[in-house]
Amino acid sequence: MRNTSGPNHVAVIPCRWGSSRFPGKPLALLDGHPLLWHVHQRCLEADRITEAVVATDDDRIRAACEDLGIRCLMTGEHATGTDRVAECARHLDADAIINVQGDEPFIDPDAIDAVSLALAESPADALVVVNACAELRSPAAAIDHNVVKAVTATSGNALLFSRQPIPYPRDAHPTYLRQLGLYGFTPEALRTFSSLPQGPLEQAEGIEMLRFIEHGHQVRTVLVADDGMAVDTPEDLRRASRLEKERRSAALLP
Repeated sequence: MRNTSGPNHVAVIPCRWGSSRFPGKPLALLDGHPLLWHVHQRCLEADRITEAVVATDDDRIRAACEDLGIRCLMTGEHATGTDRVAECARHLDADAIINVQGDEPFIDPDAIDAVSLALAESPADALVVVNACAELRSPAAAIDHNVVKAVTATSGNALLFSRQPIPYPRDAHPTYLRQLGLYGFTPEALRTFSSLPQGPLEQAEGIEMLRFIEHGHQVRTVLVADDGMAVDTPEDLRRASRLEKERRSAALLP
């Protein structure tokens, strides 16, 4: 986090306690630290971010942030993390907001910077939405309903997000893209998001970026390198712990 002269891009990490698949997930320990701490660290390592804050409606998460020295903003209850980020953004004097999901402990700081750069190249007063995606290399991940897949147009705009393995490989071997929990918004985009009702696709899939698409707005995708994983379940956390140990061991090799 070394941006001192460029646009004011703030990372917001939405965290809630009541995950149906993993209650208390933001405070689940990975290598001795809560998941939200790992995500916050990745934000601090990004060059283009001026500040990183946690947004939550839970006093347990707020107290943990205070103990960790992480700025935390309290919000009301919301249907999605982006709704929470939109409320938080009203209290931040930012040129753009980058939503970094609290269950992406291995998110690459370069990916955060790539979203920031895409926002910086867009008009500040326009409705601009940017979503980072990465190529899926695991066949198991392509059929995992916890992994959201993205399909894009030749323009780079998203056509659809789904938990199903799309596109269906009827006559070819398609490249599957994972939608990362990494979104960028201009303030106008967040205001618009808050004003829109959830559509049937968003409600069915539980994917908030579908709200923009269902209401006729573009979501620009940015392809980034990613070899991490999102933590959606306790089993994911065990996998993440193994991955963290492997990374620590590799870092010690000469």
